[in-house]
Amino acid sequence: MKWYDFVVVGSGIAGLSFALRAAEFGSVVVITKKDDAESATNMAQGGIAAVVRDDDSFEKHIEDTMKAGMGLSHREAVELAVKNGPDAVRHLVEWGARFTRDESGGSFALGREGGHSERRIVHAADMTGREIEDALLSAVDDHRSITVLEDHMALELALVDGPDGRAVAGVHTLDQRATRVLTVRAPIVMLATGGCGKVYLYTSNPEIATGDGIAMAWRAGVAVRNMEFIQFHPTCLYHPEVRSFLISEAVRGEGAVLTTLAGERFMENEDPRKELAPRDIVARAIDRTMKRTGDKHVYLDITHVDSEHVRQRFPNIHAELMRLGIDMTTDPVPVVPAAHYLCGGVAVDLECRTTIPGLYVSGEAAHTGMHGANRLASNSLLEAVVFSERAAVAATGELEERRHALSTSDVREWEGNDAGRVPEGVLLDYNWDVVRRLMWDYVGIVRTARRLDLARRRMAAIRREIADYRRRYPVSHDLIELSNISLVGELIIRSALRRRESRGLHSMEDFPERDDERYGHDTIVEGGGA
Repeated sequence: MKWYDFVVVGSGIAGLSFALRAAEFGSVVVITKKDDAESATNMAQGGIAAVVRDDDSFEKHIEDTMKAGMGLSHREAVELAVKNGPDAVRHLVEWGARFTRDESGGSFALGREGGHSERRIVHAADMTGREIEDALLSAVDDHRSITVLEDHMALELALVDGPDGRAVAGVHTLDQRATRVLTVRAPIVMLATGGCGKVYLYTSNPEIATGDGIAMAWRAGVAVRNMEFIQFHPTCLYHPEVRSFLISEAVRGEGAVLTTLAGERFMENEDPRKELAPRDIVARAIDRTMKRTGDKHVYLDITHVDSEHVRQRFPNIHAELMRLGIDMTTDPVPVVPAAHYLCGGVAVDLECRTTIPGLYVSGEAAHTGMHGANRLASNSLLEAVVFSERAAVAATGELEERRHALSTSDVREWEGNDAGRVPEGVLLDYNWDVVRRLMWDYVGIVRTARRLDLARRRMAAIRREIADYRRRYPVSHDLIELSNISLVGELIIRSALRRRESRGLHSMEDFPERDDERYGHDTIVEGGGA
């Protein structure tokens, strides 16, 4: 059993920014189930939304965010994030992030994305996530109080019963290199495990996005909120060689248009903002167009924009497309919607605290209340930095109290099965495919109550089978991920069934209207269970 002051699960922007702040007050271990650079942050192309220009304002950014959230964004959370945006950018620069500057080299070169009334996207060309991730990892590597454990998968929270009820005491992890289960003990645990895109058949997310933190927190008894709101990014590359390459929203911000395969523009008839409408509107418009035409994809066309500007603004996207034989300066790009971002998550307060003492959740795994029914583009990196730093302040403030409480408690080692290979791995592969296809076909961009109810019953049967696997077989990376995606899928379905209206990212064919009287509030599924 290893001891630290803080355990951080996840190595994206939320986890690393928390780790860097917390390391000023104690020892930190960052647990990541792949290598430290694999995260949704690393894949983020667009940027971080912040008011850094004189002719912009906090009020405009707040109202843009509230409008995108369709009545469910918590204003206090939005105001906190937006007003701390300039400081968040400054902190990232201090940690080493190099954002694109204008021709003078002084001010940031700002982009614009769908739903924003101003140019306020601070970016590093079209590789903002990679730039931030590299800077944070470098700062972490240089910090003597931070340890990074790669190839360690968090299995469950270690909990203890104290005088004030159940509290967190660390994390049980699977050391995938040594094939053993290790308990990491700490009075403070931060879950920053990212989203759950791998619940769906088509996603822009990395392989690691299996909702692990959400599943662990819910099994420990923490509620989740608004799990029905899954953002489908409108423009994921449609190509047989690449399944999760995102074409940034910023491409539309620079003038790209969407067309059918016959060259017909269709966003003009969908929304007055056309291609700059929020993502939910654009994704549904593409979905409707594909169903109307029978085509398997649509085109994103930026060939009318100056080719040199396109190459300079989107060097990574341009290079990757060229590798695949597509020149975006002369050829339209085939795109389809794909699961991209979870606007719900583990219920937390404005310091990312959960209802379990010592347990914090931040980033995409958390529901702070900022995003409501639809996330405004490039608000995710902003939320991650601002709320992780607030969480670090709160966590360090209670560190001594939590240390004392834990020192008098008996932390038990892992009591599940030993680590090893599942002897019938083909069963896991089969159920992986079944879960992801079920979610895509029945709980996708447009839903019905009947399809959701069918999904609920079928997922329940799958979950019973997976629970039997966990009782009978050794614990393994694939088995735990399958268990987590099936649980998170069930939570999405249960939440979606409770919201019999259409709002933001949740579109119901049989309940097409927004109903503020009955559903103008968060959907809550209380925690607890296998």
